[in-house]
Amino acid sequence: MSKIELVRAAMVEAMKAKDKDRKDSLSMLLSALKNAEIDKRSPLTEDEANAVIKKELKQTKETMDTAPADRTDIIEEARKRMEVYQEFAPADLTVDQITEIINGVLKELEMEAPTAKDKGRIMKVLMPLVKGKADGKVVNEVLAGMMK
Repeated sequence: MSKIELVRAAMVEAMKAKDKDRKDSLSMLLSALKNAEIDKRSPLTEDEANAVIKKELKQTKETMDTAPADRTDIIEEARKRMEVYQEFAPADLTVDQITEIINGVLKELEMEAPTAKDKGRIMKVLMPLVKGKADGKVVNEVLAGMMK
């Protein structure tokens, strides 16, 4: 079952349960997934759908973070939306898993002790491996911690 079908089924359940907030959140997520599929002009792969969901999560978090403190309605709506999106988002890789992938890339590139000069070469190989599975900032921090 594709992500679009899963989101659509959850939206139907929310409509039946008369849960307007959840239905609205699912509707927005479904719209984002469909738009991505239309832009691609073919069905989304699992990784592409996960990337869309992560993007929506990130945008909603930014909305929540940039909303003025006195606008509790916006903050609350964003928090509810994030809870719904989180149900469909894949789990991020842990720091240990990221470290393991980086070590594999270092072996592949035949680097024993990477330096800051090597970072570009490493990231070029590393990012396609972790795209959609881990936050780029976390990957960058883990790699920076491993450098001499």
